[in-house]
Amino acid sequence: MSTTTTQDQALTYNYKVVRQFALVTVLWGIVGMTVGVLIASQLIWPALNFDTPWLTYSHLRPLHTNAVIFAFGGSGLIGTSFYVVQRTCQTRLFAGGLASFVFWGWQLVIVAAAISLPLGYTTSKEYAELEWPIDILIAVVWVAYAIVFFGTIMKRKTRHIYVANWFYGAFILTIAILHIFNNLEYPVSAMKSYSLYAGAVDAMVQWWYGHNAVGFFLTAGFLGMMYYFVPKQAGRPVFSYRLSVVHFWALIGVYMWAGPHHLHYSALPDWAQSLGMVFSLILLAPSWGGMINGIMTLSGAWHKLRDDPIIRFLIVSLSFYGMSTFEGPMMSIKTVNALSHNTDWTIGHVHSGALGWVAMVTMGSLYVLIPRLWGKTKMYSIKLINWHFWLSTIGVVLYIASMWIAGVMQGLMWRATNPDGTLTYTFMESLKFTYPYYGGRLLGGVIFLSGMFIMAYNVYKTIKGSNTDDVAEQKIVDVLPEGAQ
Repeated sequence: MSTTTTQDQALTYNYKVVRQFALVTVLWGIVGMTVGVLIASQLIWPALNFDTPWLTYSHLRPLHTNAVIFAFGGSGLIGTSFYVVQRTCQTRLFAGGLASFVFWGWQLVIVAAAISLPLGYTTSKEYAELEWPIDILIAVVWVAYAIVFFGTIMKRKTRHIYVANWFYGAFILTIAILHIFNNLEYPVSAMKSYSLYAGAVDAMVQWWYGHNAVGFFLTAGFLGMMYYFVPKQAGRPVFSYRLSVVHFWALIGVYMWAGPHHLHYSALPDWAQSLGMVFSLILLAPSWGGMINGIMTLSGAWHKLRDDPIIRFLIVSLSFYGMSTFEGPMMSIKTVNALSHNTDWTIGHVHSGALGWVAMVTMGSLYVLIPRLWGKTKMYSIKLINWHFWLSTIGVVLYIASMWIAGVMQGLMWRATNPDGTLTYTFMESLKFTYPYYGGRLLGGVIFLSGMFIMAYNVYKTIKGSNTDDVAEQKIVDVLPEGAQ
């Protein structure tokens, strides 16, 4: 391909919508994590709800989870997928007007959630709290997103579909199915509905959705991100392209069946609980296969870990991914779950994935992406990226270690009995012993959040700066890994 053709093609990419998503990803990350710090503070100082109903923990907690998962994580996923699919398919984004609708529609969903959840409009379903009018809006925006993404793949100028797009595509299709079927409900007023399902069936459908929201929104989508940005920043092809394809099909085939492990010791039939446990244990293999594939992409370039904080973000995020996907299957074993269920150990596990894996791989990917989107040679300050990396790492370790200790202690205290069969500890005694670890969680959260503010400053200075790249990245079409053609 001639230089002129390459330049012309690169200049036709639709980067406007990607820039928009990149900026709001940082914004919603700060908002969602700030709410998280507030509710962590409320568990230590309850008066911080200021006797205001919409500032109580019960109203703000779903706002926090939706803001971090769907506003921060969702914006990062949609934005990077729009970039990756263009670069790897070597064609402009399909239906630019529809792509713009996806951006503004997704922001409308986020704002609607930010208003309705604190006001108490909720279905009370974990990660699916939004009421029926907002659910319909999500479905419409998501269909538009799918049309843009798959339309771009259909008009690609390459024969091969790069593996990152397989992960993004699976995430898009599966989340659509999960969202629609879990949110089948009877509307009874403008902002109130009742689930189509009842009892144990409702619980089963909810955790089929809930665990696969983790599996496809917070795992498959971000693995698509990893498979593009790790090789890109390392300057090396994926360690094993064949392993990446095996990783994809194994993960997609197994993850869908693991949801019942959330319902151990419930009214769900015992065989269904055991089935969820077995598939959770099987998941360990493809999960670690993907982690190893990502980390080993650095083979021959390990020295970059010394000098490049962006690579550190990406590789450490993979380490947290590996840790979380080991811990999850272990916690699904019934005997372990008897200790961990309903304790803060679960909170530690969730945040090792949400902060250690999802947030850190998103931050690393944005640090790769933002200079390219605005035609800069690099981020404004590598030193600030380094500060951000250490604040994020220290913050998440403090957070999850505090919750691990608190959770194991809670589980042991709750089931300790005297010789006569009475409980050794009251619930209030266990709460008293947990209290100091809530302080550790808050400190970890504050440290992690401070890194996000550093990132926002660095992004602002990068965009406003003058270190323009006139030659390199903006004018080069991505080369697929050897053997992928």
